[in-house]
Amino acid sequence: MNETEAMRRALDLAWRGWGRVHPNPMVGAVVLRSGIVIGEGYHAEFGGPHAEAAAIAAAGRFARGCTLVVTLEPCDHLGQQPPCTGLIQEAGIDRVIVATRDPNPVAAGGAAHLAELGVRCELGLLTESAQAQNAIFLHRFLQPERPFVALKLATTIDNRIADRAGRSRWISGEESRDFVHWLRAGFDAIGVGGHTARVDDASLTVRGAVVPRTPPLRVVFDRHAECPLSLNLIRTAAETPTTMVVGSAAPTARITALDGAGVKVIRALSLVAGLRSLREQGVESILIEGGGRLAGALLEAGLVDRYYWIQSPLWLGESGIPAISGLPGAGLVEAERWQVVERRPLGEDTLLVMDRRACSPAS
Repeated sequence: MNETEAMRRALDLAWRGWGRVHPNPMVGAVVLRSGIVIGEGYHAEFGGPHAEAAAIAAAGRFARGCTLVVTLEPCDHLGQQPPCTGLIQEAGIDRVIVATRDPNPVAAGGAAHLAELGVRCELGLLTESAQAQNAIFLHRFLQPERPFVALKLATTIDNRIADRAGRSRWISGEESRDFVHWLRAGFDAIGVGGHTARVDDASLTVRGAVVPRTPPLRVVFDRHAECPLSLNLIRTAAETPTTMVVGSAAPTARITALDGAGVKVIRALSLVAGLRSLREQGVESILIEGGGRLAGALLEAGLVDRYYWIQSPLWLGESGIPAISGLPGAGLVEAERWQVVERRPLGEDTLLVMDRRACSPAS
């Protein structure tokens, strides 16, 4: 196994922390000697051993003189775990290869400290992949004024999210639905527009293989606070935290009724202001799952950082409901090109993941 392959393995390992390590980043590590993996590990639980510590422990005394391949710069501070830089030196690691720097000012500086300790440290291997993996974590430091916003839509080939009667269950297949539950587990909040909430009456909870360390907040963007109190989202708000973002003109009586049902209401003049309020309340990431008007408004305002597009092999035609509504047209020259992060099949469906812009802390 060469160093690039080892970094890919470390990235694969890091994903195992999805939904369990927030607000820490996902990190994977591999201990390598002459192309042989001596030990490997990943950050599995918030407050638990870091990836470097897990990999070094797996390697044991054989770690001495080896190369450590790790997806994020080793931490250099004492938190719930000891600094990884000290563990690396004590283990006798000869060289460290890092994908990307840690933007957290509290934990950063590990690469420089390792160099001072006499451990060779190289940065920049598969940086883009590592930054895409930890995009939510990086966003916290690069754009702290609002949450990381991901848009997830399951559509037909002709980009429809429902038929003429508003029925959307099920456009996508079982593997795609399993993926969505896995995806939800890694976000602080799950959001939908008011129309989608009224039509689908979905629970917006995580019911997959990954049990999130902290269940995501449910958020409804309903400008006029029109969602009826009979909705499942509202009836269960006392047990499952639910927030509604409404416009400044939403009727006070409706807000009072929602508050009485256990729904936290945020008045906001715009989507930007609503997202800012959510961030002030601790929401660092939100997964938007529809509908078309909310998706279009977020895209038009430049507020979507990542787009998860699940495309299913069927057509609904012009009578179907468009996945994105109200988005102004653009010429080919002016059109914004997004960065493709991932493509893969989900059963008969296809997943395409795109980022609006790449995270860019110094590598």
